[in-house]
Amino acid sequence: MPSSFDYAIVRVVPRVERGEFINAGVIVFCLEHKFLEARVRIDEARLKALWPAIDLELVRRHLEAIPRVAAGDPTAGPIAQLSQRERFHWLVSPRSTIIQVSPVHTGLCEERPEGMLGELASRLLD
Repeated sequence: MPSSFDYAIVRVVPRVERGEFINAGVIVFCLEHKFLEARVRIDEARLKALWPAIDLELVRRHLEAIPRVAAGDPTAGPIAQLSQRERFHWLVSPRSTIIQVSPVHTGLCEERPEGMLGELASRLLD
């Protein structure tokens, strides 16, 4: 029986005023399977093409925090201690910073949500 899941795409928007972005991650939440996980990947060359002066180390640190919050890693701060549902909603809340998240999309998966996360990451981040 298929399971419903929600997902959002993590984007890096180097110059918010221009609205240009690259996809840099995906967050998947499936309540039925008690699954919340995020994968991030950054194409540094594409990002530098959008803004040569971008601080890649700063962007990397912010992106690397997303999977840690999703996993409930205690080193990720107090947000990581919230329930899975609360962490998901915090992760996908609208922001006007360099790291932004798409609207939440819903889907159905025939398999475990881990497989859907891999498929979405391949399709949206490569």
